This record gives sequence, C-alpha cells and structure tokens, in this order.
Amino acid sequence: MAIARLYQITHTLLSYGLDDFIPENKRPWFARIARGSLFWIRNKHQDKSIGERLRLALQTLGPVWVKFGQMLSTRRDLLPLDVAEELALLQDKVAPFDGAQAQRLIEQALQLGDISEQFSQFEQIPLASASIAQVHTATLLDNEQEKEVVIKVIRPGIEQQIQADLALMAQFARLLVKLFKPSRRLRPVEVVKEYKKTLLDELDLMREAANAIQLKRNFTDSESLYIPEVYSDHSRTNVLVMERIYGIPVSDTEALLKQGTNMKLLAERGVEVFFTQVFRDSFFHADMHPGNIFVSRNNPHNPQYIGIDCGIVGTLNKDDKRYLAENFIAFFNRDYRQVAQLHVDSGWVPPDTCVEEFEFAIRTVCEPIFNKPLAEISFGHVLVNLFNTARRFNMEVQPQLVLLQKTLLYVEGLGRQLYPQLDLWQTAKPFLEHWVKEQVGPLSVLKKMYANLPFWAEKMPEIPDLIYHNLKQNNRQLNTPTTKDNSKSILLGMLACTLLICASLTYLAEDWLLSGLTLSSSFALFVGAWRKIG
Repeated sequence: MAIARLYQITHTLLSYGLDDFIPENKRPWFARIARGSLFWIRNKHQDKSIGERLRLALQTLGPVWVKFGQMLSTRRDLLPLDVAEELALLQDKVAPFDGAQAQRLIEQALQLGDISEQFSQFEQIPLASASIAQVHTATLLDNEQEKEVVIKVIRPGIEQQIQADLALMAQFARLLVKLFKPSRRLRPVEVVKEYKKTLLDELDLMREAANAIQLKRNFTDSESLYIPEVYSDHSRTNVLVMERIYGIPVSDTEALLKQGTNMKLLAERGVEVFFTQVFRDSFFHADMHPGNIFVSRNNPHNPQYIGIDCGIVGTLNKDDKRYLAENFIAFFNRDYRQVAQLHVDSGWVPPDTCVEEFEFAIRTVCEPIFNKPLAEISFGHVLVNLFNTARRFNMEVQPQLVLLQKTLLYVEGLGRQLYPQLDLWQTAKPFLEHWVKEQVGPLSVLKKMYANLPFWAEKMPEIPDLIYHNLKQNNRQLNTPTTKDNSKSILLGMLACTLLICASLTYLAEDWLLSGLTLSSSFALFVGAWRKIG
C-alpha cells in the first residue's frame, strides 16, 4: 500500500512537471538518473504556470498535501507572488464533491427521512470547499425558530486516504532516522506522530464543536475575536451545524480598506489574540490560515476577528508557557545570554553546551531583525538561520510545540498582509511582561492558595491528629538536643501551616480581624521554626 502510494505521489509530482522547480544544472547526478528512468511519466501541463501546476498537484494528492500548501500560501517572503496567490486558492477553493451526496450524508448522520424535517432550506451548491470537508448553507428549524446556519460535511472516503499518506510519512521518518543519524535530533518520528494525531482529530467534527464552544467561552464579550455559535444537538462526528456569519475574508485587504477598517488596530489585535490564547488560556486555534479568519463588517474602526474551523487546536502545559514567555521577553530585551541559558536549563540543548558560544550564535541570528517593521523582516529566513544554529548545538525539536510554531508563521503572514509597518516586538512585549509578573508575583501566590483552599479545608480536621501522632512518635526517640530542636521546628512549622490555612478561610468569610490575627500568629510560628533549624 505504501509503495503504491509512493509511486502515485511521484507520478503526480512529475506529471505536473514540478521537477522544474529545481534548475537542471542544480540537480545532483542521482536525481537526473532517477528522473530519466521514469521516462514514461511526462509533464502533461506545460501550458500552465508553475504556481498553478503546484496547486493542482497538491490538490490531487489530498488533504495532507493541501494543508502543506495552505501554510506555504502565507509565506509570500519565501515564494514568488504568483505561486503564493495560486496556493491561496487551496484555503477554500478545493474542488467540491457532489452536493446531493452531501445531502444524503447529512440525512444519514441525523437519521432524517428527508432533510426538510430539520432544515427548511438547504443549498446543495457548497458555499466553500476545503481539503477535508465542505460547507453548505441552510436554514435550521430550532424550537419553532428559523436560524441561518452552515453545515460542514466530511468528504466521503477521506480517512482512508489520510491514513495511507500518514503511514508513508511514518515509514519515511523511521527510515530517515535509521540511515541518517543526525536527523534524530529533529525527532521526525515524534513529529509525524504528533501531526497524525492532529490531522485525525480534525476528522471528528464533534471534537471541533467542543473546541469552538471552548474558544467562544474564552472570548465571551471580547472586542477582538468572535467565534460562531455551534448547534451541537444537530451535529454528529461527520456533520457540524453552526451559526452562519457574514464577514470579510482577512486576506481581502482591498475590501477591508474600502470599508475604512483600522488596519493598524486589526493587526495589533491579531497579535493580542494569539498571545492571549497561548499564555492566558493555554488553548489556541492552530489552523489560522486566511481561509479560516474573517473580519466583522460591524464597526470597522473597532475591528473584530471572526474565527471558524476549530478542528485543530493546541495546548501548552505550565512549564512550556513559562519557558516560552521567558524566552520571548529575553529576545525582546536582547538578553541573548538569558536565551542561551534557558535553552540549557530546559534541556533543549545538551547540558555541556558552551553557553558563551551559544549566546554569540543566537545574537548573530537575531540582532539584525530588531527595530525593523514587519515588512523588512523575513521570519522565514530567520528560522532557516536558527535551524542551522540548532544543528550546530545539537538542539532537539520539541514535537509539542510544532503547532505553536506553525501558528506563529500564520500570524506573521496575516500581519504582513494587513499592516506591514506593525512592530511585532513592541506589540507583544508588554503583554508577555504582564503575564510573567502575574505568574511569579504575590497575586499569583494568593491565586494558587485560593485554588488549593478546598483541598486544605477538607484536610484541616485531620491536622490535630497528625500533630498528636507526630509528638507521640518523637517521645519514643532518643532525647538528644538535636532531636528536640528538630521536633520543635517540625511542630512549629505544622502549626504555622495550620494557622495559615485558617487565616485564608477566615479571609474568605470576610472576618478581617480574626484573619489578620491568625496570619500574624502563623508568621511568628514560621520565624520560630526557622530559628530552631538555624
């Protein structure tokens, strides 16, 4: 199966003449021999531009390849303009499947004799068609009310095609690790595994519904981002019904300018939405290509994004967030020593790495990009240089951050299109500094104590028994001065913790006087325990 698919991929790429991307004088000898041995596969599309040929080839190969093309379409600094514009058509202009077949799939999923039982109107001609699903407009009959909706339907037979491509990618990754040992630091097997999970999750539209509901709750009453309502009672694994929105595609800058959109504020809010999702919520939309982002037509002077297609989301744990925020701030402050040290401390580079050399390498890559507007910065080229630096210092790829890296590329692509003069650093830096202060400041300590109060309230009745048993056990031990001092310090510490919990509980009960007295007593006991240890 994998060999057959490999031949199909090779046949498709060569039949669309994509080997023209590499000039003949730049091709290695073995590549020329391999191409000559496949003499029966000819370029059948010589009349088309190279960009159109690339788009059609990726579209023919299926969703795994289409998504790759979607990401490339935002990288206009890496591709010729005509190629990028062709690839942009992959965002929502993929050839649709039959609308009557889509209607039958909806009726089967919802167990309807006829679609009119739940939808007073259904348009068989799709509104948009993407790599994994297509969307139809309809009018939902919900509690005797009519609501304009869109219905997303998974393409029939698409899972088998995706599984075949992913199996081939996994085999190639294992072969690469086996034959080319330096590739191990890139962790290709883990990256493919992570990509497989992400792509297969996207096939479950009930998961997408849950993601959309979560994102909508995170941005309730937000002026920056709106997520359409999901009608989960009318949705299934392969069918999703959600509110229809009317917005301007974020890539249509001409229409945005025509309605007087504040492009600077719109670009800044894009950065704000990204960092809010990542650092405040640890839950971010990870498929933010222009086909999934719209701008509301309401109030163009105070523009609001509309996000759809929440099939792919990313999450970060507490350590990842803290590490990333500290790295960003260190970058913004040009503290390359701190960046190098953070990489060592996190284990991303070996512990025997020379921090001074790593610092100098990072400075060489990053220093040229500061104090420049986005239009003059190519993050694509910066990433290439960072990749070379990573190879030099044996840095390992972190698969859990692959989605975040991809999303960051999308954000840059959108920012470049909307407002090229955007100062990405000055927009993001205050947000990150505020977040870090919240994580390590006194307010953060109080929040963590408050979060743990239910646990300690449950355990507090057991504390007197624990103190009694501890004292009884200590009486059986040798009556030495050291033992006495240690026992007293432990006892004082336990009493101090108990009073601290009591102070928190009385504070929540708004008994300020008792809370203050208990807190003072707790502090005095902590000091006494510390002196006994000293």
